Amino acid sequence: MPTALVTGVAGFIGSSLATDLLDRGYTVRGIDNFATGRRGNLDALRDDSSFSFTELDIRDADGVADATEGVDYVFHQAAVPSVPRSVDDPVTSTDANCTGTATVLDEARKAGVDTVVVASSSSIYGATEELPKVETMVERPESPYALSKYYTEKLALQFSELYDIDTVALRYFNIFGPKQDPDGEYAAVIPKFIDLMLDDERPVIYGDGEQSRDFTYIENAIEANVLAAEGDVTGEAFNVGTGGRVTVNQLVERINDQLGTTIEPIYDDPRPGDVRHSHADISKAGELLDYEPIVTFDDGLELTIEALRSA
Repeated sequence: MPTALVTGVAGFIGSSLATDLLDRGYTVRGIDNFATGRRGNLDALRDDSSFSFTELDIRDADGVADATEGVDYVFHQAAVPSVPRSVDDPVTSTDANCTGTATVLDEARKAGVDTVVVASSSSIYGATEELPKVETMVERPESPYALSKYYTEKLALQFSELYDIDTVALRYFNIFGPKQDPDGEYAAVIPKFIDLMLDDERPVIYGDGEQSRDFTYIENAIEANVLAAEGDVTGEAFNVGTGGRVTVNQLVERINDQLGTTIEPIYDDPRPGDVRHSHADISKAGELLDYEPIVTFDDGLELTIEALRSA
């Protein structure tokens, strides 16, 4: 079976992906510097003899060179996430996400890696009102984070043109699920809202709540990564979503429905850099990767609530 390197393996997506790859029979190496990853996400992984971990910053070229040696696939998940965080601190987001990606790609090329799959983001589309978002649209990144993801995917796809290495970029649409951190100023909306509402606290909605997202359960993102790595497509970017959208107001309603509560949100001013609507056209991924969502939003929300309730 293949050997895979997962960057950002202590993060929500990275650790979930590593677990799935091990279940599929892969040998998995993981690297993380714990800038945003959680050490607890590695506990179960460390019990598997097919998993190895190195604490490492992706900007460390020598360290990344060692990690990529003998690897078949690289799943590049490491990044400093969050649009608001990047607005507050554009330097850190840009340095980690752009320089880090360049380092990972270059060392993967030198090591003769077969395929690198990089995590991009739906935020690169910007605030255009055209829906759904399709890969042929002009990208309009409106935050330092979105700009860094635009760079991530464009550099990756350029590598497939310049060098003998296959690359695929996956534009994630609001991935959520168990292991996602509900705490902190920059926590993602779904775990944060669930965590608050489990404690009978009111969540804060920035804006009128009619902004919408194509919330995508983690299992769907994992499936897209594996299809991209194991397939024969290169030099392409794909949307990874469900092909639907839910407003933030509806999200609160759905959580209330599943919890059996009637908690009302608090409304505050919109945040700079946030896009109004996000809705993925996933037909390209379906056609070229055979991708289709395997977990619905409501089922994924139920699984996430169960995980946070038992945490």
